[in-house]
Amino acid sequence: MTSAPDPTTPRPLSTAGAPLRLGVLGAARITEEALTEPARRTGHRLVAVAARDRARAQGLADRAGVERVHGSYAELLADDDVEVVYDPLPNALHGTWNLAAVRAGRHVLTEKPSTACAADARAVRDAAAAAGVHVVEAFHHLHHPVHRRLVELLASGELGELRRVEVDMLVPAPGDDDPRWSLELGGGALMDLGCYGLRTLRELAPLVGGEPVVTGARAVEHPDHPGVDAELVADLALPSGATAVVRSRMGGDDVVFSCRLVGSRGEATAPCFVKPQWDDRVVVRVGDDERTEHLGTRSSYDHQLDALARLLRQGPSAQGPSPQDPDLGADDAVATMELVDACYAAAGLGARPAVL
Repeated sequence: MTSAPDPTTPRPLSTAGAPLRLGVLGAARITEEALTEPARRTGHRLVAVAARDRARAQGLADRAGVERVHGSYAELLADDDVEVVYDPLPNALHGTWNLAAVRAGRHVLTEKPSTACAADARAVRDAAAAAGVHVVEAFHHLHHPVHRRLVELLASGELGELRRVEVDMLVPAPGDDDPRWSLELGGGALMDLGCYGLRTLRELAPLVGGEPVVTGARAVEHPDHPGVDAELVADLALPSGATAVVRSRMGGDDVVFSCRLVGSRGEATAPCFVKPQWDDRVVVRVGDDERTEHLGTRSSYDHQLDALARLLRQGPSAQGPSPQDPDLGADDAVATMELVDACYAAAGLGARPAVL
């Protein structure tokens, strides 16, 4: 068994320069786990929050120590003290408000998926390039040592040549009024869950000769919400000859976030690769030998803010993306959304409606 240090106590800002100055759009359920608590642990400022319901925004501000509450999203974007806008709004609203933030000269940390479809992602990318700001998609798990270890095991040759990747993303069914069941709000199992698996496959591209290609998909629609996938299974091919499957379902008995790499010599499994703070194991099997490595339960969201601070305070690496800081910018978001759209097309559902 191999263990890495597990620094679970709060730490000071670990990157050069001043703390990030963060503004929050909305008071979504994910915000405290994904941003406000990590910001306090990593030493960044929570400058402002705005929500459609001011009472909810005030409640978040009181709990999280946000400095001020604005009466509208537009008012927050006009606040010159806000440097980075965090967007956890429903998927179909990401494009609209990411674009508005970019046009206001703000950097953006957007929850995944970055927009409702690839066409909207291209519009945001073009605007960000023109404004000279960064739009970063919050695939937080890619910054954690668990994910980096999976890539390292494949790159080292210990597993042999990659043959198969299997990703399972299952959660219990949300309530019937949850926005994840709304086609107009960009809902669906692939949008909420499967996109993690697709982006993880794309991270393997340098090791397998290029980007994955969708070869087929099957969807089960919610009976009361036509066009919205309660389950979607996507089959993909990698240029090396390996195959992959990404299974996403809103309706499981429990939460499953598993990623398995199968090679010609062995395999590696991360039982909870998207939430390694819950389970930091990577199980490696080569021949008759099996070992379990523990990579640390520090939150993947803390690692994500560290990476964002490095990007904004130190600039992109002259050597390009590193395993610690994968490319999650606006160009990358377009490529991921193109893959999402291809899955929906293969499943016969069509992309989520464009809004830009």
